[in-house]
Amino acid sequence: MDYRSSENYAGPRSEDILPATATAAVKVVIVGGFGVGKTTLVGAVSEIRPLTTEETMTQAGVGVDDLAGIEQKTETTVAMDFGRISINDQLVLYLFGTPGQERFWFLWNGLFEGALGAVVLLDTRRMEVSYDVIGRLEERGVPFVVGVNAFPGAPRYPVSELRAAMDLDDSVPMIDCDARDRISCRDILMALMRYLYSLTTVSTEPQ
Repeated sequence: MDYRSSENYAGPRSEDILPATATAAVKVVIVGGFGVGKTTLVGAVSEIRPLTTEETMTQAGVGVDDLAGIEQKTETTVAMDFGRISINDQLVLYLFGTPGQERFWFLWNGLFEGALGAVVLLDTRRMEVSYDVIGRLEERGVPFVVGVNAFPGAPRYPVSELRAAMDLDDSVPMIDCDARDRISCRDILMALMRYLYSLTTVSTEPQ
């Protein structure tokens, strides 16, 4: 059956259509531990209605998912979040938010395929939930920047202390952000683009 010929087919919404001026598209993954704000970031910055796979948390996660510090959380991403943002008339970023719980990490292989870089969201109340995430990125050789998500009442630390706690190289950008704020989210994505460009420039310099 040809659904496009069906009278029920309305076609894509105008805001979902890729701009005609777009000449380059980049895949970016948004990663971090459980409950650090990945779905919120994708939803805040996406220029299209984001695709989410959030499900209500059930008894299946009791004793498996660590809710310390985020006891009010009632939903969780079980596959991915997807959004899109145009950086300028030519460059479009496709955003893929990964599930935070380790039991869903088997989905990472597909989500990371073709990704140019990543944004790691960090919650300073629960930094330990991002240790393994950063380790997996480093193992895969995926360039990343770190966004320190500004949760209300979260402790503040000097960048030097955060780098030491996360065992991060000084070359990895670390930026304060608010996953609820579109401009803040856009800025961290721009920081990732600049970082990726700097790596490309270094790799092409004559030895």
